[in-house]
Parts: sequence; C-alpha cells; structure tokens
Amino acid sequence: MAVADPLAASSAVPAGEPPGGTAPTVVGRHDAFRRRLARLGWSFSAPALIVIAAVTIFPIVYSVIMSFSKVNVSGNGYSLNGLTLHNYSLVVNYGPWRYALVFTVLYTVVTVSIELVVGTAFALVLERMTRGRGLLMAILLIPWSLITVISAELWSYMYDQQYGIIDAIFRAVGLGSPSILGSAAPSIAALCVADIWKTTPFVAIIVLAGLVMLPRDVYEAAEVDGASGWTTFWKITFPLLRPTIALAVLFRVLQAFGLFDLPFVLTHGGPGFATTPLAILGYNVMFQDFLFGPGAAIATTTALLVVIGCLLFLKVFRAQVGSEIS
Repeated sequence: MAVADPLAASSAVPAGEPPGGTAPTVVGRHDAFRRRLARLGWSFSAPALIVIAAVTIFPIVYSVIMSFSKVNVSGNGYSLNGLTLHNYSLVVNYGPWRYALVFTVLYTVVTVSIELVVGTAFALVLERMTRGRGLLMAILLIPWSLITVISAELWSYMYDQQYGIIDAIFRAVGLGSPSILGSAAPSIAALCVADIWKTTPFVAIIVLAGLVMLPRDVYEAAEVDGASGWTTFWKITFPLLRPTIALAVLFRVLQAFGLFDLPFVLTHGGPGFATTPLAILGYNVMFQDFLFGPGAAIATTTALLVVIGCLLFLKVFRAQVGSEIS
C-alpha cells in the first residue's frame, strides 16, 4: 500500500491558485483594503479640509497676494492692480513698525521666560503633592480658562486710577496714585503682569505632564547615591524635561508673538505706541488707515518672522538633543 508523501502534499498547488501560492493574493487584498480605508478617510475628512481651506488657507494666500499688489481703495471697495514691492518698502522704513517689532520681540522674551520659570516651579510643587493636587490644579487653571478679553477687562478695572484695587494699594503704602496705564513703562509692565498671570498655568500644566511621565528608577538611583534635590533637578529632571519645555516654549512664543486682544482691550496700544505689537499695528494700518497693501505686508512679515523663529528654535533644540545622545 503506497504512503502519500506529506512534503509533496504540502507543496502541491491547489487547483485555480497561481503558481506562487496564496501569499501574493493575501498581500494584494490587504493593499486593496488599505486603499479603500484611505479613500474612506479622505471622504470623511473632505468637509473639514474644505472649511479649513476656506477660512484659513485662502485668507493667508490672499493676504500674501495683497501684500505684493497695488491696492486701490474706493467707495465701491478695493481692487488689486499689478505687483509691487512698495508695500514692504513702506513697512521697513516705517518707524512705528520698527518699534512694534522690537516691542513684540522683547515682550515675548520677557513674558515667556518668566512664565517658564514660574510655571516649572508650580509644576514641581504639584508633582510632589499627594493630597489636594486636583483642587489646586483646578484653581490654577482659572486664569487660563478665562477668555482673554474678559481677563483684560478684569485687569483694566484693577489698574484703574480712580477705583482700582492696585491704585488703592499704592495709596495705602504711601506711593501716591500713579497712572499705571497712562505712562509708557508702567503700562508695559502692567501688560506683562496680566499676560503672565493668565498664561503661566498653561506652562505649568504642560511641564507637569512631562514630570509625571519621567521614569522613577532614575530618581531612586540618585537618592541612593545621595544626590541633593538641586543636583537632581539640574542633572536629571531638567535634561529629561527638555522636550516638554521646548514644546511649552514653542506654543508660548507663537501665542506671545501674535499678541493682540490683551493690549487692544487693556491699553488700546497706548499711550502712543508704547504697547503696540505687530498685530495691533497691522490692524490699525489696514482697518483704520485703510492702507490694505501695507497692512497685508505687516501681517505677512509677522507670519514670516514667526516661522523663521520657530524653525531656528527647533534646529537649535535638535542640535542640543543630538549632541547629548552622541
């Protein structure tokens, strides 16, 4: 009686199958399934993408085109007639633009630096708390949860020279009744204080999320080695938190460089041009002076500066991380 060869039986090709076996067919079906899923995903995403293109991408592209165009304004609207670089020439030689650029950069550096230090300190305290952390986090998030316009109105009442609580404190300690929002230096300081009060919780929550994710065994080893708290922070915590800190700084730089609503409500950009950032300057030039070409040029240069700054920041951060890894 003949015995069937199991190897021959396993290597036999079933009728109707290609000589290569079933693997190509399975792979082909898998690729077709993935393509159908991709088409389905694009079909579901299409409405949102159309809305994003209509309300975000199109205005940006149109603003760039307007910044390079000769804009004629009349009672019937405006028209774009030809290309020109005159708008950018006007902007670069415009004294208030240069001041607004310097003010925006210095304001961003000062506020983001203070928020990073204070927010990191808050995050370290919250990370060590065992009881009441949730309640304290909820209280800490109140300033961040407020709409910026409401926060600005709140601070305007506090800074008011007649019935503001800050003015009352100054009088109580014998410092008189200073006009906080009526002078250049005090108004800039008041604007920075209001911004730091509102956005420090944002930095604290991001840093706290990074602290929670850090490995505990590293700290146990440092404790066994007898490292102090200050040494542990600078040698372990801070290096491990650099990606989180970089993310927080990147978000805050984007927000601070586009500063508009807080000074618009609190100081109206004054006194004079003392608290006028680039965003308010572009708004005033375009919608108050009706200079649409230079206004679009201010908006375009501001966006370009933000993009360049973010790219340089990411490049420096990646270089530091690469040097540490190597």
